[in-house]
Amino acid sequence: MKNSDQLIEKMKLQNIKPKPGWHFTSKTILFWFIFICSVLLGALAFSVVLFSIQQIDFDLLEHMSHSSFELLIGLTPLFWIISLIVFLFIAMIGIKNSKKGYKFSYSKIIAFSASLSILVGTLFFIVGGAKWLENKFSVNVGVYESVEDKKIKMWMKPEEGYLSGSIVQVHEEYLEIKDFNDKTWTIDISHANIANAVLLEEHEKIKIIGNVVPDSNFRADYIKPWGGQFGKRRNQLKNQ
Repeated sequence: MKNSDQLIEKMKLQNIKPKPGWHFTSKTILFWFIFICSVLLGALAFSVVLFSIQQIDFDLLEHMSHSSFELLIGLTPLFWIISLIVFLFIAMIGIKNSKKGYKFSYSKIIAFSASLSILVGTLFFIVGGAKWLENKFSVNVGVYESVEDKKIKMWMKPEEGYLSGSIVQVHEEYLEIKDFNDKTWTIDISHANIANAVLLEEHEKIKIIGNVVPDSNFRADYIKPWGGQFGKRRNQLKNQ
């Protein structure tokens, strides 16, 4: 008896029925679907991580009493970093269990998945999707603390020299601003280093490094736009 006949006979005795072809096709489609969804979700997570990095003024670290590590931790979106890792892991499982997934090593799968998430996430960040996603989470998820909320906390410590808010009035040597707690401040800007990207106009949001003083409320040493690098570029274009 041939080996194939022996195998068929054994399957009959053990009541084993071969699975139809659609079963394997469906399984392959399912795992590729899991891979694609995980890469896209990982891309969304990566875009928010980029957004949080964009909000950090690295050129001002030398002027701040916070260490670089404290500043990074203060704005780090741990929820999104963990999500990115989880989705990359799920994507790896998806492609590994696909029809030809056995041909790829784990390192290649991770590199491929991460590259796709980084590429798509960067594009999503550039078109402003990360900020929109952050706002949605902040509004709809009560326990979620957005990057914007963390940033406000860091720049609302006037006793430590950090103040932020919206410009109410502009004068030659001072500004009037309303901070994020709705308190009005008079800002002495006579000796301030004002970034080129800052628009000294009503309703513009700014960040200030300086000192609280009795006669003028706050004396500014440095004034920066509230937004990150893309916000700075927007302001520069408006100035032209």
